[in-house]
Amino acid sequence: MKKRALLAGALAAPTAAGIWGAVIEPHLFAIRRHTLPILPAGAESIRILHVADLHLAPWQKHRASWVKALTRLEPDVVVNTGDNLSADIVPDVLDVFSGLLDTPGVFVLGSNDFFSPQAKNPAKYLRSPSQVKHRVNPDLDVGALVRGFEEPTSPSSSEDGGQGWHFLDNTEATLTIKGTRIHFSGLGDAHIDRDRIRWSGGEPGEGEIEHPRFDPEADLKVGVTHAPYSRTLEAFASARADLIMAGHTHGGQIRVPFWGAPVTNCDLDRTRARGVFPYRKSLVAISAGLGFSPYSPVRFACRPEVSVLELVAKA
Repeated sequence: MKKRALLAGALAAPTAAGIWGAVIEPHLFAIRRHTLPILPAGAESIRILHVADLHLAPWQKHRASWVKALTRLEPDVVVNTGDNLSADIVPDVLDVFSGLLDTPGVFVLGSNDFFSPQAKNPAKYLRSPSQVKHRVNPDLDVGALVRGFEEPTSPSSSEDGGQGWHFLDNTEATLTIKGTRIHFSGLGDAHIDRDRIRWSGGEPGEGEIEHPRFDPEADLKVGVTHAPYSRTLEAFASARADLIMAGHTHGGQIRVPFWGAPVTNCDLDRTRARGVFPYRKSLVAISAGLGFSPYSPVRFACRPEVSVLELVAKA
C-alpha cells in the first residue's frame, strides 16, 4: 500500500507540473518593473514599455486582449524587440498594438517575424540554441508588419506629426521625450545573422565601431536588438550605449525554481536570461517576453511578461 502511494505521488508531481506549465502559467501575465537611474541630472522621468516575443497565434485571444490593454500603463515610449508572429496574421498583431502605435516607439524584428515556426523536437532547445533552417524568402508578410508599425494609426496623429514607430534593424532614430534627447541604434536579429556590425578594422573587435553608433551629444543612448548574442552586446557597449534592450531568450521559458534558466537560446550565460544587469559600462535589459513557439507551448516558473523601465535622473 505504501509503495502504491509513493508511486502515485511520484507520478502526480510531474503531471501537475505539466498541466501548470502548459495550461495555467502561460496565462499568468506579469509586468516586471525596473527603476534605472541613467538620465541626466534634473531630467524628468521617462517610462519605457518593453514588449518582446508576442508569438501571436490566431487562437490566443487572452494574450491578445491582455496586451491590447497595456495602454493603461501610459508609457512615454514603446520598445518592441521582435518575434511578434507565430502565423501569417499581421492584421491581428497590428490590432493588438493599435492603442500603442500613437505612442512614440521603436522596433526591431526577430526570426519569427520573417519565417513561420517549424516542427522540431523541443528537447533540442535544452542542448543548444535553436537552429533556423536556411530560408531566403520569408513566408510571413514582414513587409506589411513593418508598414503597419511605421504608420500612424489615425489621421489626427499624422496631422499632429505622429509617425508611428521607428524601424531600427541596422539603423538609427532619435526621439525627444519630455525634453530628453534619446538616440536609438538597432541591430537585426543575430539569431539569423541579420545583424550588421561594422568595425573600421574590418575584423570583429578591431578598430573603432562604425555600426552601431550613437550621437555623442544625445542625452541617452539606447541599443535595441532581438537576440542578445555576446557580439551584439559587445558592439553596443563599444559604441558606449547607456542601455541595451533585447528579448528572444523567453527568460529560459522553463526555469528550475531556486536555480534559474537552463538555457538562453543564444551564447549568453544562462544566469542572464532575463532582467537587468551590467555589461561593461552599459546596462542590459532583457525581457522574458510573452509567448512561445506553438511547437513548445509551455512556460514553467517563468511567467509571460512585459517590462516597464522607469528611467530617472542620476543621483
